Amino acid sequence: MTTPDRRLCWPIRLAASVLAVVPFGARAGDTSQEQPAAKSSVPGWQEFVDDLRTLPDRMLAKLPEDVREDPQIRQEVARLALESLATSTLEAIGADGDAPQFLPSIGQVLNVGQPNADTIYRSARLTPGASYRLRGTPGTLTLSVIAQVVPQSVPEAGVRSHLDLSTLKTDDDGRFDLLVSPTRPEGHEGDWWELNPAATRLMVRMVSSNWDDEVDPTISIERVDVPPGRARPPAASLEAKLRALPHQVDYMALMFVDHVAQLRREGYVNRFKIFDVGFGALAGQFYYEGAYELADDEALIVESPVPANCDYRSLILTNDLYETTDWFDNHSSLNGAQAAPDADGRLRIVVSAQDPGVKNWLDTAGYPRGAIQGRWTGCDSQPIPEVRKVKVADVAEWLPPDTARVTPGERREIIRERRRAFLERPHW
Repeated sequence: MTTPDRRLCWPIRLAASVLAVVPFGARAGDTSQEQPAAKSSVPGWQEFVDDLRTLPDRMLAKLPEDVREDPQIRQEVARLALESLATSTLEAIGADGDAPQFLPSIGQVLNVGQPNADTIYRSARLTPGASYRLRGTPGTLTLSVIAQVVPQSVPEAGVRSHLDLSTLKTDDDGRFDLLVSPTRPEGHEGDWWELNPAATRLMVRMVSSNWDDEVDPTISIERVDVPPGRARPPAASLEAKLRALPHQVDYMALMFVDHVAQLRREGYVNRFKIFDVGFGALAGQFYYEGAYELADDEALIVESPVPANCDYRSLILTNDLYETTDWFDNHSSLNGAQAAPDADGRLRIVVSAQDPGVKNWLDTAGYPRGAIQGRWTGCDSQPIPEVRKVKVADVAEWLPPDTARVTPGERREIIRERRRAFLERPHW
């Protein structure tokens, strides 16, 4: 059995700083005044900290030896551990089925499990069997969909009920008012959505193809089968959340850390396979993906027909740990509004570290290995693209003469404007 490497990455040291108490006034690195770490008097805290202590090593142990020995990967594992800690801690602090709110989950900063570049994800905790009222404005996004989340232990967990906000009735001010409950109250004439009595949360996906012109929805949630107000949470409830936190952090951190490595083991390098997301998939969405490996002077040309009818499509990149490649500072994601097919009707996208000068380009942004993932949503077909590896210098030879091209200056302006448009969306 391999002995775990005990050299913790610095971000995890920060997150678990209670393990090494430095008295006030002591200098960093001065061990002369350090005291042995004491056991916490707060029930559940020490278990939480002990789990954090070993988390990076447990994540690294899932990776191939050549990957886990890379100092760069070690620090990126630490970042992923922090992202998992942050999203799980936010849930532990703010989630309450009796006083719910839609909290940020995965996304731009909380980059766990390859969040889609065009999607803002939020979720609200539910008390099973309770009734809720949702109010707000539906917006004009490509897709704004709420899903009911049922624990995987429940037999029907794999079948999620989805609701598109665009289907709701709105009043003269453009606002919706939706009752969500296990049964429809007698005499209720407004919009109603049947709630699975085992559901523990609602998850909303806000998907935008045109970041500049589409309007995000607004949404509030309140429990309506009990009086308003929120009492002081009892100690037992707070302790239960704290004790559940290590399991949730582990689940998030370990779930996909070796996903790209598994694609490579299966032989899906620079080629695609169907990805069955299973539990948690968006209704009507088809996924395909594959690992990529590219030298600095190499490129992949991803080519496919485009479905005649399609609500949404995208192609994104991830790094070796399945974190979505920074798409707001780089040209590293493309959707239907950002990447048009060529005149012959086929969609061609170039993936490379060097800018090939074509408009449909995905920048690997310093990651020579990672994954490419595509989505077809609400489409009348789901083609699996062909992939061809060529030299960057030879890309033009493999593309039609009328392929849309951009200059370096135009590319810089495109990146600046996509960054602005993306960051002007309501993320928090």
